[in-house]
Order: sequence, then structure tokens, then C-alpha cells
Amino acid sequence: MSRHRSPRGGSRRPSQSRRELGPSQRQLRVGEALRHALADVLRRNDLRDPELDGVSVTITQVKPSADMRYATVYCEPLGGKNAAAIITALNRHKGFLRGEMGKLISTKFTPDLRFVEDQSFAEAEKIENILKSPEVARDLVADPEEDE
Repeated sequence: MSRHRSPRGGSRRPSQSRRELGPSQRQLRVGEALRHALADVLRRNDLRDPELDGVSVTITQVKPSADMRYATVYCEPLGGKNAAAIITALNRHKGFLRGEMGKLISTKFTPDLRFVEDQSFAEAEKIENILKSPEVARDLVADPEEDE
């Protein structure tokens, strides 16, 4: 009676889902290439939309899906004003942006884009305000009775 073994020998480890492991090296590399290409397209200002006219948008991160068919683009308008309207306008022009990006990158296909507002700046500001609050400052002052 023969046993079925792993080609490398030994026992097989239980597989973990891709979400637990995080993005692959390929996803990170493709995401960075997409971010640079999208920044170049937006810098040229070829979009004819009154909501995007004269607006600087920061592309903070692009996260492609595991199969590279879709990419979530995290962006923030300069100053953070009118973010919802700008994100809506970018999603309206995602087909044009995808086509322009396809000319700049060398992948088998260009992923379908989905623009979302990057909340990390707002979270960082919220944490900074909490750290500057009088309650936290009071707790950070050393109590001379504790040193004894």
C-alpha cells in the first residue's frame, strides 16, 4: 500500500487564506506601477470635468486584487475639501483613466479601477488631536510621588 506524499516530502501545512497573509510581492509591485501611471495621467490634466478642473489629487495607494483584474485607488484631494464630489468625478471617468494608464504600463491587462477616499489622513489628525488634548498631557506629566 503506497502513501501519497507531498512532492517535497513531509506533511503539508494547513493553507491560510490570502487575506491573512497580506498582499503578494507582485501585487505590491503592480500597485506601485499603477499608482505612478495614474499620477502621470492626472498630472497631464486631460480630464474635462468642472469638478476636477484645477484640483490636485494625491494618489496615496493602489491595491490590486489577487487576480489583478480590479484595483482600489486610495486618493485624497489636496486640502481634503470636496472629497466626495471629487471621488465621484474620478469614478465617473475611470474608463478613460484606465485606457490612458494602459498606454503607460506593461501588464497583460489594465485593472478596472475603483476610487475611494483615503481616510488615513483624517485618522492621523484625529490621533494627533487626542494626543494634544489636556487630558492626555495631564497623564503624561510625571507624578513626583510615584518616583519615591
